Amino acid sequence: MYKNDVEEAMIFRSKIIKDTVILTVMQLFLDSAALLLNVFITKNLGSSAIGILSLMGSFLGLAGILSNGNAFLCTSRLVSEELGKPGGDPNGVLAHGIKLCLLLSAAVSAAVVILAEPVSLRFFSGAHMTAALRKMPFALVTGAVSACLKGYFNATRWAAVSAAGDIAEFAARCGYIVAVTLMTGDVTEDKVCGIMIGGVITGNAVSLLLLGTVYIKTYRRSQGRCSLSFRRYAAFSFPIMGGSILTAVLSSTNDALIPICLRQYGDSAGKALGEFGVFEGIVIPTLFFPSVVLCSVSGIIVSEAARARAAGNSERIRRMTERLNACTLMFSVFAAAVLMRFGSVIGEQLGGGSLAGRMITIIAPVVPFIYMEIVLESLIKGLGLQSFSSVNYLAEYIIRIAAVLILVPRIGFYGIVISYYASNIIGNCSRFISIIKASGAKAALLRTVVLPVMLAFSTMSLSELIFRFMGLTDEKMLYSAMFVAVWGAFYCLIFSALGKVKLFSKSETVLFSDNAQQTVSRVL
Repeated sequence: MYKNDVEEAMIFRSKIIKDTVILTVMQLFLDSAALLLNVFITKNLGSSAIGILSLMGSFLGLAGILSNGNAFLCTSRLVSEELGKPGGDPNGVLAHGIKLCLLLSAAVSAAVVILAEPVSLRFFSGAHMTAALRKMPFALVTGAVSACLKGYFNATRWAAVSAAGDIAEFAARCGYIVAVTLMTGDVTEDKVCGIMIGGVITGNAVSLLLLGTVYIKTYRRSQGRCSLSFRRYAAFSFPIMGGSILTAVLSSTNDALIPICLRQYGDSAGKALGEFGVFEGIVIPTLFFPSVVLCSVSGIIVSEAARARAAGNSERIRRMTERLNACTLMFSVFAAAVLMRFGSVIGEQLGGGSLAGRMITIIAPVVPFIYMEIVLESLIKGLGLQSFSSVNYLAEYIIRIAAVLILVPRIGFYGIVISYYASNIIGNCSRFISIIKASGAKAALLRTVVLPVMLAFSTMSLSELIFRFMGLTDEKMLYSAMFVAVWGAFYCLIFSALGKVKLFSKSETVLFSDNAQQTVSRVL
């Protein structure tokens, strides 16, 4: 019996690794395409257009959360629970979700139409975009219903359909933005805003059409009766909305304040939007780009931590925490070192100019803290520490917003850099301490922090010597790619030789179970 359990666990582990690789490749493709889209917009519409795009994305994110109540998470969770009940009706739960989203969307859409003019004047730093903002209800309604359908397919283990919806949405949005941009002559702020909203509407409409068609073709009438009334569905949904709304409000507030504070520093509205656009459209995506693999496995971490906690297996939690911390820091320290070494080249090549290159290089040292947040937050959710997470996020954003308000009007763009350093270091140190206490894991800072830093810079120096000996000194993209490949090979080989890279051991063949496989589907 034990042998069969081990073999089954190994099969699940293999499937999880395979699905994680597929998910990582897909997300890598989407992130690459999004970064290239930002480069295209910067070159064709100017850096201020990226600033408008970033502000529009932030505002749409806030309006979207308010209009759908984090429908994806709510629908996915409640449909999953309905499927686990004898005689349940998941279609009824989906209907409740769509009904709630339509009600919320109607209310938020009405507010957006009424308040379009003051929002365009204040949120977008004086840009007159009232007409474009009044198109937003089309994006909110289609996005809300699409989110419900994605949550339904996730819960019913049709995760590939949700992924296809995301890809179709992105492709349609990009296609619209590129096509209309190429046909646009004189570019004004309201035209840029109109292009962005038009792209979002097109993407949401295509996604809704695809998801709706699949749902209709696969629809099966349930024999049972829905266990939830609409009122109970709403009662379950509102607490789930709370954390998402808080984060969205704080994030949108922070994004809106940056251009305003840059103008107080002395920049014009156009320059402020341009610098903000470079930061949000080039710098931040570049810093987060290597973290795709961590995002791919975060859902599995939540599931496994929760399962170990429910079983009272504290030893498993401790080992998992120590291993995740070590592997994440090993990866993130190397990523930070690469960004520090080649930040200027990357910024220039992506069209952000010297400002983007300088910012990437300066902010790169905080990358390990940013990447650790992905893993630490997954462990926090799995261990049931959501209250701490909400309080910590609140404190983190208060620090970030306070730094922006105090420092940006005095020292300009470098105030944003300080806000990122302060909020990420303080917030993630708090997460790290909380997880260490909750799991009983060893911090092992010498092995997990000092050793990767020493190896990253020693292997970089070794690679430098080899390339100089070969006469290769051209600081271009091809040179950078070759250098990183050689550098990364040395880094990983030495770690492997030291026995530090060991994701699984024979004693942990039952680490991933069928619950983890379900989590992979939910992540997709």
